[in-house]
Amino acid sequence: MPKFVIEREIPGAGKLSEAELKAVSKTSCDVLRELGPQVQWLQSYVTADKIYCVYIAPDEEQVREHARLGGFPANSVARVVTVIDPTTAE
Repeated sequence: MPKFVIEREIPGAGKLSEAELKAVSKTSCDVLRELGPQVQWLQSYVTADKIYCVYIAPDEEQVREHARLGGFPANSVARVVTVIDPTTAE
Protein backbone atom coordinates (compact mmCIF):
# COMPACT_ATOMS: atom_id res chain seq x y z
CA MET A 1 0.00 0.00 0.00
CA PRO A 2 1.41 3.44 -0.88
CA LYS A 3 2.74 5.79 1.76
CA PHE A 4 2.15 9.55 1.63
CA VAL A 5 3.64 12.62 3.32
CA ILE A 6 1.12 15.40 3.90
CA GLU A 7 2.14 18.98 4.59
CA ARG A 8 -0.45 20.89 6.58
CA GLU A 9 0.09 24.65 6.94
CA ILE A 10 -1.25 25.54 10.38
CA PRO A 11 0.05 28.88 11.69
CA GLY A 12 1.07 28.48 15.33
CA ALA A 13 0.98 24.66 15.19
CA GLY A 14 4.02 24.47 17.45
CA LYS A 15 2.17 26.42 20.12
CA LEU A 16 -0.87 24.13 20.26
CA SER A 17 -1.51 22.87 23.77
CA GLU A 18 -1.53 19.20 24.72
CA ALA A 19 -5.33 19.36 24.91
CA GLU A 20 -5.57 20.93 21.44
CA LEU A 21 -3.26 18.31 19.94
CA LYS A 22 -5.31 15.59 21.63
CA ALA A 23 -8.51 17.02 20.12
CA VAL A 24 -6.97 17.16 16.63
CA SER A 25 -5.74 13.58 17.01
CA LYS A 26 -9.18 12.41 18.14
CA THR A 27 -10.84 14.07 15.15
CA SER A 28 -8.33 12.40 12.83
CA CYS A 29 -8.92 8.99 14.40
CA ASP A 30 -12.71 9.41 14.20
CA VAL A 31 -12.46 10.18 10.48
CA LEU A 32 -10.11 7.24 9.94
CA ARG A 33 -12.67 4.89 11.51
CA GLU A 34 -15.26 6.33 9.14
CA LEU A 35 -13.03 5.79 6.09
CA GLY A 36 -12.15 2.21 7.01
CA PRO A 37 -8.92 0.29 7.56
CA GLN A 38 -7.26 1.08 4.24
CA VAL A 39 -6.27 4.59 5.37
CA GLN A 40 -3.80 4.56 8.26
CA TRP A 41 -2.09 7.40 10.09
CA LEU A 42 1.46 6.45 11.04
CA GLN A 43 2.73 9.61 12.74
CA SER A 44 3.00 13.37 12.48
CA TYR A 45 5.73 15.91 13.07
CA VAL A 46 4.69 19.27 14.50
CA THR A 47 6.84 22.29 13.63
CA ALA A 48 6.31 25.99 14.31
CA ASP A 49 3.73 26.57 11.57
CA LYS A 50 3.22 23.20 9.88
CA ILE A 51 2.38 19.61 10.64
CA TYR A 52 3.88 16.89 8.45
CA CYS A 53 1.89 13.66 8.53
CA VAL A 54 2.74 10.20 7.24
CA TYR A 55 -0.17 8.06 6.04
CA ILE A 56 -0.69 4.77 4.28
CA ALA A 57 -3.57 4.89 1.81
CA PRO A 58 -4.65 3.37 -1.50
CA ASP A 59 -4.33 6.73 -3.27
CA GLU A 60 -3.98 10.49 -2.85
CA GLU A 61 -7.74 10.98 -3.13
CA GLN A 62 -8.30 9.02 0.10
CA VAL A 63 -5.71 11.15 1.89
CA ARG A 64 -7.42 14.32 0.68
CA GLU A 65 -10.84 12.94 1.67
CA HIS A 66 -9.54 12.38 5.20
CA ALA A 67 -8.40 16.01 5.30
CA ARG A 68 -11.72 17.26 3.95
CA LEU A 69 -13.82 15.24 6.41
CA GLY A 70 -11.59 16.23 9.34
CA GLY A 71 -11.43 19.90 8.40
CA PHE A 72 -7.63 19.73 8.08
CA PRO A 73 -5.57 21.49 5.42
CA ALA A 74 -3.66 19.27 3.02
CA ASN A 75 -1.50 21.86 1.30
CA SER A 76 0.76 19.24 -0.22
CA VAL A 77 0.34 15.48 -0.60
CA ALA A 78 3.35 13.56 -1.92
CA ARG A 79 3.60 9.83 -2.53
CA VAL A 80 6.72 8.30 -1.01
CA VAL A 81 8.77 6.61 -3.71
CA THR A 82 11.38 5.04 -1.46
CA VAL A 83 12.69 5.33 2.08
CA ILE A 84 16.37 5.70 2.90
CA ASP A 85 18.25 5.86 6.19
CA PRO A 86 21.89 5.65 7.35
CA THR A 87 22.00 1.93 6.51
CA THR A 88 21.41 2.82 2.86
CA ALA A 89 25.04 4.00 2.76
CA GLU A 90 26.37 0.58 3.74
